[in-house]
Amino acid sequence: MSSGCPPQSPAVAKSEVAIAGECPLLAATFAYWDNILGPRVRHIWAPKGDQLMFLSDGEVTFLANHTLNGEILRSAECGAVDVKFFVLAEKGVIIVSLIFDGELKGDKNTCALSIILPQTELAFYLPLHTICVERLKHVIRKGRIWMQKGYNITSVLTLEIVPIMELLTSMKTHSVPEDIDIKDTVLNDDDIGDSCHEDFLHKAISSHLQTCGCSIVVGSNPEKVNKIVRTLCLFLTPAERKCSRLCRAPSSFKYDTGLFVQGLLKDSTGSCVLPFRQVLYSPYPTTHIDVDINTVKQMPPCHEHTYNQRRYMRSELSMLWKTDSEEDIPPDTLGPLTDTLYRTQVFMLKPGLGLRSTYLAQFLLLLHRKALTLLKYIEDETQKGKKPFRSLRNLKTDLDLTVEGDLSIIMAFAEKLRAGLHSFVFGKSFYTSMQERDVLVGF
Repeated sequence: MSSGCPPQSPAVAKSEVAIAGECPLLAATFAYWDNILGPRVRHIWAPKGDQLMFLSDGEVTFLANHTLNGEILRSAECGAVDVKFFVLAEKGVIIVSLIFDGELKGDKNTCALSIILPQTELAFYLPLHTICVERLKHVIRKGRIWMQKGYNITSVLTLEIVPIMELLTSMKTHSVPEDIDIKDTVLNDDDIGDSCHEDFLHKAISSHLQTCGCSIVVGSNPEKVNKIVRTLCLFLTPAERKCSRLCRAPSSFKYDTGLFVQGLLKDSTGSCVLPFRQVLYSPYPTTHIDVDINTVKQMPPCHEHTYNQRRYMRSELSMLWKTDSEEDIPPDTLGPLTDTLYRTQVFMLKPGLGLRSTYLAQFLLLLHRKALTLLKYIEDETQKGKKPFRSLRNLKTDLDLTVEGDLSIIMAFAEKLRAGLHSFVFGKSFYTSMQERDVLVGF
C-alpha cells in the first residue's frame, strides 16, 4: 500500500494515544489547504498498540490529503461544516472527513478533520456515524474559535478525538447485540417481581419510552446493570441497539454522549459522577436509573432539553472567546432531574417467553403506528405547519391518549420521526418541564 505515497513532511506532528484494547480506528488527521503547496497534514492521532491493519505515517498523510482534493473552490456559509464519506476500496479504508473554514497564520483556509478506519469495519461504524459526526462538529466549533485567536487547534481537537477512539474501542467489545434473548432480561418468567421490583421496572420502562429510548443505568453489580440494559434495549430498534453499550467490570466506562442505553458502574465510594455537558449534549433527554436503590429520574422533555442544550452551547462558545484555557469553563454538574410518575401497561404479559416476545414486538409496533397517526393528525390540523396547533384536548381524545403518560410516550416516538415536534406543539413560548406536565394533564 505504501507504493505511490509521497514522503511525509517533517512538519507533521503526531500523537500516539494509549487505548486499552484493539481500536478499530486507524488514525485521525487534521489537514488544511495551503495556497502554495496544496493539501497539507498538520497533525496525526494514532492509537498505540494492536490494530486491525497498519498504516505508515506516509500512507496516513496521503489519505488525509485526498480528503481536501477538489475543495479549493469550496463555497459554503460561514461556520458550515460539510461531512464527506470516502470508501477507498483500492486502499482498503473508509475516511469520514469534516470540511470547514478556519484561520491559520492569519489566512482563511479550508480545513479537514478526518478519521480513518479499515473498510472491513464499515458495517460496525455506520450505526455510530451520526454520534461521531455530531461530537466532532461541536469540537470543530470550539476549534475555529481557538484558530481565530491564534492558538493551537490540536489541543482542542484532542479533547474529542481521544474519547471517540475510546468509544469505538468499547463498542467493539461491549455493544448490545442486535438480537436479545428475553431470557437474559428481567422479563424472564422467574425474574419479574423477584430480582427486580415490579413497580420500579414499570417506572424505568415508562421513563425510558418518554425520553425517546435514551437511558443511563448505574449500579454496583455489573450483572444486574447489564440485565436492565438488555431489558430497556428490547424497546429499541435493532439499529438503536447497536448504539447501546453494556457496562464493563471491574473498571467502568466513562459516559459517552449519543448512545441510547449505557450501563455504568459506581466507584468504590458508591457514586457515579455524570458530566453535565456531555449528558446535555445528548440528542434526546435522558432517564437515569439506579438499580441499587431502585430510583428512576428523568431530564426535562425534548423541547426543554433542546432549549437548554443550545443555550449551554452558546454559553460554552462565548466563554471560549473570553478565556485562554478550557480550565476556566464552568465545572460539569448534573442538572435537576424529575421523578417519573407515568407507567405503561407492558406488564400485561402472557406466561411463556415466546408469547412475551411476540407481545413486546406488537407493543412497539402499536407505539410506532400511534406516533405516525399523531403526526398525520397534527399535519391535518395545522395544514402541514401553516397554522399553530391548538387542539391538544381533541388529540388526546381522538387518539385515545387520555391515560396519564400515554401522550408523553407517543410524543417521544413521534419526536424521533419528526425532530422539533415538541417545540411546535407547545408553541413558541418556552415551557418548563413542570408547566408542560400541567398542560398535558390539564387538557
